[in-house]
Amino acid sequence: MFEKTYTVTGMTCQHCVASVTEEVGEVDGVRAVNVDLDTGAVTVSSDAEVADEAVRSAVEEAGYTLAA
Repeated sequence: MFEKTYTVTGMTCQHCVASVTEEVGEVDGVRAVNVDLDTGAVTVSSDAEVADEAVRSAVEEAGYTLAA
């Protein structure tokens, strides 16, 4: 199992968390998404490595930004 943590900016509430979790969770291969609102950390668990660009696109679709 692969696990990678990203930092997302712009989240302010549990609705934000739910939006990011839903969008990132739809990326092919993603098994679980854990979002920490306080730190902006988004941990993605998958069976195989997931492309950073796929995660970035999902985060942007939810209306937020992946930190550089």
